[in-house]
Amino acid sequence: MKQLLLVFLGGGFGSVLRYIIGKYLNSTENGIPYGTFLANILGSLLIGCILGYALKNNTLSSNQTLLLATGFCGGFTTFSTFAYENHLFLKTGDFTSFAIYTIASFVLGFLAVFFGMFLVK
Repeated sequence: MKQLLLVFLGGGFGSVLRYIIGKYLNSTENGIPYGTFLANILGSLLIGCILGYALKNNTLSSNQTLLLATGFCGGFTTFSTFAYENHLFLKTGDFTSFAIYTIASFVLGFLAVFFGMFLVK
């Protein structure tokens, strides 16, 4: 039960922070989801740092890892919003934004995880 509460609390904080970032950075004028993009890339960097640190030092307990990686990073990043925003690009025929957003999200997301793990080595 404690583990569920830790994931719940971390996820709540992560989701609230993602909402705030999206509220201020997602563009209503041109429809570019800068906030979602930033949250996903920062979340990828952060989970790389957290899990890299946990693996390197064995100083994070499983509860701390659940709170920070599964909870916070899981709530902070969002695949469902990413998928919906891509749906909107396709629906409006904006194939260029769709391609750039999708490719940049995947490439930079993977690189951010690796860079986060590299940073804590």
